[in-house]
Amino acid sequence: MDQFAVVAGAGSFSSADGSAVRFPHKWTPGGVTVEADFTGAHLLHLAAAGCVLNDLYREAQSLGIELAGVRVTATGGFDTDTWSSTGITYRVELDSAAPAGDLRALLDRVDAVAEIPRAIRAGAPVRRA
Repeated sequence: MDQFAVVAGAGSFSSADGSAVRFPHKWTPGGVTVEADFTGAHLLHLAAAGCVLNDLYREAQSLGIELAGVRVTATGGFDTDTWSSTGITYRVELDSAAPAGDLRALLDRVDAVAEIPRAIRAGAPVRRA
């Protein structure tokens, strides 16, 4: 069962929820809104969602695609015996007048280059100093 849902939105997909937190953002004048509880599980999922949102704007700019809004929702579960992640699934909504083929290419490009999802997929040691 997927739990620990987070939502990162910008532009036309900014959250109007009064509990959403707003952060400044390089590529969006209104910033980014985040809907998430403050737990380790939620923060892990937010790292993935936030990275995808950032990279959508970065890569769209380099491809000449204008984005009016982006919403990334990330969910996933944890084995409660070991608190190991059972995986993360993210969904993207785009508000853009660009052709559907260009948007699919953008999504594929971002899925390939987004740093946090790539690091999670590859696994990385985490050590206490």
